Amino acid sequence: SLYDLMVNADDKKIIEKELQANGAVTDKEIVLNSKNKERIDCILTVSREKNGEGEFYIQGILHNITLLKKSEKAFLQTEKLNAVQRLLLTLAHEVRNPLTNIYLSLDQLRPNVTAEGPQNLVEIISRNSKRISSLITQLLDTSKPVEIDLQKLSLNKVVEESVATALDRVMLKNIELQVNYNETDVLVMADLAQLKIAFLNIIINAIEAMEENEGKLLIEVKSQGPKYIVTITDNGYGISEEDITKLFEPYFTSKPKGMGLGLASTLNILQSHKAVVEVTSEIGVGTTFTIAFDPA
Repeated sequence: SLYDLMVNADDKKIIEKELQANGAVTDKEIVLNSKNKERIDCILTVSREKNGEGEFYIQGILHNITLLKKSEKAFLQTEKLNAVQRLLLTLAHEVRNPLTNIYLSLDQLRPNVTAEGPQNLVEIISRNSKRISSLITQLLDTSKPVEIDLQKLSLNKVVEESVATALDRVMLKNIELQVNYNETDVLVMADLAQLKIAFLNIIINAIEAMEENEGKLLIEVKSQGPKYIVTITDNGYGISEEDITKLFEPYFTSKPKGMGLGLASTLNILQSHKAVVEVTSEIGVGTTFTIAFDPA
């Protein structure tokens, strides 16, 4: 039945309760699992009717809004990143102006400082000023478009080379790796070096999210409708729904020693390839990155 396909078990209870109370459910958003285990976003309208013999039955309409939801999510993600970029440009301008004054003051101060104590303080100020300048540069690099040299490439080959680069990490953590390539070659317009960096960042994040000797990493390349799809699935600790919305923001990280720039630059690279990335995750179960490309 339709109830068996629902991802959220609470939806069944809500629908049944509304049908009993009001005889109808209007424009209820639900998520279904397809036979291929893909999530389908739908809007459901159903009503409880009575036939000529007095028997009750349910009739309804189900609209597939998966593409609409993905488009909305991609648009909101782009708008959010544009807002972050504008903020970073403003911050960079406001911070670099006083930094320039600090550098100029240090140049004037150095010839007049000879004592060991004050000289050390001058060097501390200099080092930390350079550190601030470096952080600003890194932030701006994650937000500006990546320069790419697009060529017609095999998506199977790009994924294969990315996986090969990560094999040492996979073996060190004794992770079970399965890679499924599309049976026929799928060609996309891509920059090999940049796209490998993006895939590698996602793969490394997946590896780091899994327990040693217990990890399972599944990477697939497939043709789905008019798109070519790469999925990277781990059985790690998962990402909360709240954190997924922040996942690609510069300096957001859940790692104790992480900088939070890896996935921000990854999204920048993928957007430069006009690819669409979607992340689904469940705490304690794992995470899947789905990246969709247009054919070359």
